[in-house]
Amino acid sequence: MLLAIVLSCGPSVDRDLPPAYRDVAVPPGLMTSKEARARGAALFRQHCSLCHGVLGDGHGIRSEALSTRPRDFTDPSWRSETSPRHVYFAIREGVRDTPMPAWKSLDEAESWDLVAYVLSLGDRDAAKR
Repeated sequence: MLLAIVLSCGPSVDRDLPPAYRDVAVPPGLMTSKEARARGAALFRQHCSLCHGVLGDGHGIRSEALSTRPRDFTDPSWRSETSPRHVYFAIREGVRDTPMPAWKSLDEAESWDLVAYVLSLGDRDAAKR
């Protein structure tokens, strides 16, 4: 249910994105794809877990040394205020004034797989799908 709410945020939550990202098409079926989440999980372990933690809770082994605490992807308040496009934008462009880099080395499909995984973190029902 929470994923449905996140996905329904649509244009109003995306209005602060640059135009190139505001209307980017979210691949159909991606957010509920077990395969996409599995690919995203592997990418997350490889590229993101050092800062964001293995559980995606912001407690990675590098997190203490960073100027800004990494995002806790399991936090329901964050998840209710974001969208797939916002997560995609953060992965592709980084997050200004934070240590979060742009991951231009990942292609678009890999970035979307990461989006699917990150948005599934903390969702107890995701493991059942």
